[in-house]
Amino acid sequence: MGTAETGAAWKSDLTLALLAALLAFVIDAWAGFGQLTDAGGDNDNLLRLVEVRDLLAGQGWFDLHQYRMGLEGGFVMHWSRLVDAPIAAIAFAASALTGSRPLGEDVAQVLWPALLFWSTLFFTARAARSFGGGGAVLPAILIGAAGYYFIGIYDPGALDHHNAQLMLTMASLALLLEAPSRRWAALLSGLCAALTLAVGMETVPYVATIGVCVALLFVADPGGERAIARNFGLGFAGVAALVFAVTVPPSAWGVAQCDAFSVAQFVIAAIAGVWLAAIAFIEPAAGSWRRRLGSLALLGVVLGVVVAVLFPQCLSAPYASLDPRLKELWLDHIDEAQSLFALLVRDPARVAARYATPLVAIVLMARHLRRGGWRRQDSLVAALLVVAFAIGAWQVRGTTFSIAFAVVPLSAWIAKWRARAEASSSLGVALRLAAVWLVSINPVWTGVAAAASVAFEKGKPVADGGASDRTCQKKASFAPLGGMADTTVLTISNLGAPVLAYSGHRVFAGPYHRNVAGNLLALDAFLGSADDARAIVEAHRVGLVAICPGNVETLILTRKAPQGFLAGLLRGSVPDWLEPIGEKGSPIELYRLKQAG
Repeated sequence: MGTAETGAAWKSDLTLALLAALLAFVIDAWAGFGQLTDAGGDNDNLLRLVEVRDLLAGQGWFDLHQYRMGLEGGFVMHWSRLVDAPIAAIAFAASALTGSRPLGEDVAQVLWPALLFWSTLFFTARAARSFGGGGAVLPAILIGAAGYYFIGIYDPGALDHHNAQLMLTMASLALLLEAPSRRWAALLSGLCAALTLAVGMETVPYVATIGVCVALLFVADPGGERAIARNFGLGFAGVAALVFAVTVPPSAWGVAQCDAFSVAQFVIAAIAGVWLAAIAFIEPAAGSWRRRLGSLALLGVVLGVVVAVLFPQCLSAPYASLDPRLKELWLDHIDEAQSLFALLVRDPARVAARYATPLVAIVLMARHLRRGGWRRQDSLVAALLVVAFAIGAWQVRGTTFSIAFAVVPLSAWIAKWRARAEASSSLGVALRLAAVWLVSINPVWTGVAAAASVAFEKGKPVADGGASDRTCQKKASFAPLGGMADTTVLTISNLGAPVLAYSGHRVFAGPYHRNVAGNLLALDAFLGSADDARAIVEAHRVGLVAICPGNVETLILTRKAPQGFLAGLLRGSVPDWLEPIGEKGSPIELYRLKQAG
């Protein structure tokens, strides 16, 4: 493909992705951007907004404390400023142009996810073009846009880092697929891989898979992959070093963190990237496949020794050291942390919505492998798809990536059947093409799952779909709190981030694994007796108690301690040191401490 033709294809893919993103934007606008006033229980989006506000208000770049959550003094979050910065820049610019800080925030909450949606679709189209030819681009845009839109990580208000991670991971894949024909693609692929790792540790498996694929392709084909391996390694190591210098304060350069980018991740990335580039650059090391494989095996040993000796704490399970009570009452109930097997038991209808299209794509790849003609593109896409599916089987959050990677082979599959349909007027071919489209579109499976769920739950009480907000997820439910003088609020962890976002109060609990002390204190207050709660309230100068009777966390805690302080409040047993305030029947019930005397 010539330079002019390549440029035309690039512009065409960018334009198609933009049109799809604009359509999604129009749909959200027509619905009134409802997600901005109803976060749907997504605490991470709200706390990210709080972080951005803190940054704009003058909190230090390296200071990741969340001072209004946890015990006095707060706790240090594990998120990256790399996501805070662009959101803050949009909010600052929009506020300056409009003269309104709230409007500026709304613009940032709408524009940032929309930009990520556009760029993710663009890189999906690029990956599909490299994998299945020009005919796969339109299917990739259509099924990719439908899948991404209904997953929800690009909704207005979606400020959490998962959408940025998916975009960067898809960019790394697309650039690597283009690397044989584009000089700087491998370098940029390594750059994107390092950035997605710096944003959050959730993408470690995908980054590792991409790196291993680059290395093994170099072993198998040194002539075609040597420059790619060298450039990818340099890009990966170079950006890892830059990110380390920009996001980690010099005082913490020697402190290893397993859940955030730190010296541990930097050292591993630097060794891996530089070593890979050196093997590709030094002729003796790249002379034969045995030398290449031996050099890479030695790299694996060195990395293993470095981790085992210098960072052994990072070899344990992510939540191995979590307090057992928090695991039982919080972690085990996180929706996105459920496994495939748990979903099969608890919510079988949802399995189709999260696992169907990746499974279809894996079957397609397996059939292609059996028929022969395996290509480097197949190796990259198949490896990422299988790894993402395995992670999704462990925790449902991984299905976001497997659904995205599945778009690439599914779009190529559709392209083949479209070509057959254009060459044949057979009704059978047309019907097969329609069937291929249907099974490739993730929302179709979501609809099937929803219909099955309704069938399974037939006869059960229907949840209130009105405006009552029984689970306390809407901004309006927190308006009474927002109008009160700032104080410390004792509430459940599910309400922690909304209280911070919609008011100036501080809280103890929030669904974050580093906030151990604050979460345990809230549990002690709610699960213990009214006297226990009073001692905690007085010791920590709590001014308000807020409960949400309809929230699932409230139900879990009352089942755990039916005679506890929280359960007593739900029964109407209000201790004499509290007084109810606010409107009767509000989703959030508020209690104020009575003043002494």
